Amino acid sequence: MKLGEKQVLMMEKEVDFGVYLGTESEHVLLPKKQVPRGLEPGDPVEVFLYKDSRDRLIATTNEPKLTLGGLAILEVIDTGKNGAFLDWGLEKDLFLPFREQTTPVKKGDSILVSLYIDKSARLCATMKVYEKLSCDSPYQKDDMVEGIVYELSDRFGVFVAVDGKYSALIPKREVYHTYRVGETIRARVAAVKDNGKIDLSVREKAFIQMDVDAAKLVEYMEKNGGRIPFTDKASPETIRGEFEMSKNEFKRAVGRLLKEKKIEIREKDIVIAGK
Repeated sequence: MKLGEKQVLMMEKEVDFGVYLGTESEHVLLPKKQVPRGLEPGDPVEVFLYKDSRDRLIATTNEPKLTLGGLAILEVIDTGKNGAFLDWGLEKDLFLPFREQTTPVKKGDSILVSLYIDKSARLCATMKVYEKLSCDSPYQKDDMVEGIVYELSDRFGVFVAVDGKYSALIPKREVYHTYRVGETIRARVAAVKDNGKIDLSVREKAFIQMDVDAAKLVEYMEKNGGRIPFTDKASPETIRGEFEMSKNEFKRAVGRLLKEKKIEIREKDIVIAGK
């Protein structure tokens, strides 16, 4: 009897409220409404084992969205004083303890979790999935990928599970705005490390991004009196806060506009040429 896993068990006997699966010495109840039509003693049936609201082992023929040790993106159905409850396709919602949350969650959030058995032999969810992610993705440098943000780090950056299963990171230097856990992103593979983990960038390759950034600067100036209130000598923090780009990216975009004679750089600001 493997808690949290799908398995094939034999019908042992029928009772008024369902059937018992397994053997006379070790069996589990499959409730009556879950029993396949025509099931007879000795017949095999595939079930998933979990615990009901009274903490009793029980079988179900319903398909769980998550099994022991696996990964899945689940919706937060409700929150309580000890944690949150997730929809995993079964009658009893899956409990996510506060201590297993990498950030506070609220009703309606979709989050990446894994399933484990706690010290009380109950199934619970955890958002601490770093060690569960695979490092053998099929992706190469410059491929476009999709993933879900599962953890935020002031030190390292934004941790992402590409396709919900491959280990990836938006390095801190590439983080230009605020992300949230559960957010789905589309990004470019900036590098594949020797250990198989992926570095991501939400920006295009430099020669493409330079045109995008230059257009962004022009649009900004057109909406703000024809000027940017600082030059390319401004601090990286000022540039990042205003344009969500690095200082080098800002300087490249400014250089492009200068070459095209679309702007002029003055002592304290940048203006549209001729204004």
